[in-house]
Amino acid sequence: MSWLPDDFVHPVHVPLLDGAYHLRPIREADAPMDYPAVMGSRERLFGIFGPAWGWPAGTMTAEANRVDLARHEREIAAHQSFNYVLLDAAETAVRGCVYIDPPERVGADGEIAWWVVDELVGGEVERALDALVPQWIAADWPFARPRFLGRDLAWEEWLALPGAPDA
Repeated sequence: MSWLPDDFVHPVHVPLLDGAYHLRPIREADAPMDYPAVMGSRERLFGIFGPAWGWPAGTMTAEANRVDLARHEREIAAHQSFNYVLLDAAETAVRGCVYIDPPERVGADGEIAWWVVDELVGGEVERALDALVPQWIAADWPFARPRFLGRDLAWEEWLALPGAPDA
């Protein structure tokens, strides 16, 4: 049994702030922009995602990042999980990411997490993304019980939950 309906079509472009930014599925070709965004915010990101995902490792290379994005691109094509990249309108800079995954822990039918680069923390773009993601998930994704990791449930609480049967 799939975690998404067979006829589900994932969104390919989600505007933010009247199109000044947008989300789209990440691609391997985004690696040259993604790596500096991730590593430039690595300490804060590891503080958020490190305990659960071990990411991003301080030793991550540009090549390892490219391989990771290639895997994400394949997973998106197969509807196994989704990594959306937050880009400026011209797609010249990665500004963050949104992850939409099948549940690893009981109590949800989708698990969603997101981040912005350090320079956008606390600003208009982060506030807009924080408002957009739950609305977008409710409107465009087939989840009855989405879980917003680190938002509606602390990461420590999530880690303490039993694993989902299919995880």
